[in-house]
Amino acid sequence: MSYNSFGLLFRMTTWGESHGPAIGCVVDGCPPRIPLTEADIQPWLDRRRPGQSRFTTQRQEPDQVKILSGVFEGMTTGTPIALTIENVDQRSKDYGEIAERFRPGHADLTYELKYGIRDYRGGGRSSARETAMRVAAGAVARKMLGGGVRIRGALVQIGPHRIDRDRWDWSAVDQNPFFCPDPVAAKQWETYLGEVRQAGSSVGAVIELVADGVPPGLGAPIYGKLDADLAGALMSINAVKGMEIGEGFAAAALSGEANADEMRIGDGGEVAFLANHAGGILGGISTGQPIAARFAVKPTSSILTPRRSVDRTGAEVEVTTKGRHDPCVGIRAVPVGEAMLALVLADHKLRHRAQNPDAPERARLPRN
Repeated sequence: MSYNSFGLLFRMTTWGESHGPAIGCVVDGCPPRIPLTEADIQPWLDRRRPGQSRFTTQRQEPDQVKILSGVFEGMTTGTPIALTIENVDQRSKDYGEIAERFRPGHADLTYELKYGIRDYRGGGRSSARETAMRVAAGAVARKMLGGGVRIRGALVQIGPHRIDRDRWDWSAVDQNPFFCPDPVAAKQWETYLGEVRQAGSSVGAVIELVADGVPPGLGAPIYGKLDADLAGALMSINAVKGMEIGEGFAAAALSGEANADEMRIGDGGEVAFLANHAGGILGGISTGQPIAARFAVKPTSSILTPRRSVDRTGAEVEVTTKGRHDPCVGIRAVPVGEAMLALVLADHKLRHRAQNPDAPERARLPRN
């Protein structure tokens, strides 16, 4: 199976299956002399870890990361960094009944048609279990980007229920099981998602990402656009069916006057934008403003309600998915989205440094 790597200069390759003995990744291209230990990676994995509330899968995985290479005496060496996590709570017997059947909404059928073989245990390679290694690699990317770049994510919609943006509070994100910035909405979601879970059903979600402190100049015109690579990164996450930058689809309803981000020169000589409808990217290149993106996650396809399908012989069957599943997979997609944004920025930082090493770190123009 090809296409298991992501990135150009800062490159991540993941391996492993949902019910195999372990999952892992190799991060290649990380510069040397960057402080890195397992303690720098583990907190990000803990945010994604399953079984932390009744609103996520009850699979109990500690997700303890191990660094196997690329680090010496607490510093990166510039060589490939190998990371691994053991799988300890697989229940492959839960999937015995669907070994010959294709679950609607899953990748079962397409994997079978493409490869002629598939690992039906929890989806195998197509499982969201793989995203744990994205989060681990994203932690390395954050270290490379440095403390000046801050990447945060929040759940802004579950099913039809949106947050009130007037109540947005970043400090609330880690104080509820939904990564929700609106404490009132978080309480309402507890009741709503509890009902969804009791019914054996599922719902989708929308996640918003913001990266502050990104310098201007990341990205390249035409085929190396920062927003294009970010779109590909977010769309590569399991169950993601759409994404947008800045105003996104809402920009279609704006006038040219409303959508254009006007500019002035600040007291320090830097370019000051009066709005950020572009989401921090113009012409595929970062402006120095916060990068803002959103992505939509579909409802989890593993539900208890029987769904019509077919099996490997072509017979028409009904499928009921057993096992432990998220009633809203979008919840744990928040740290995954953050990781993918970090990986894109790290890769583009190296690309930018290679082509334009003397570029300014701030959006400053020369004075006459």
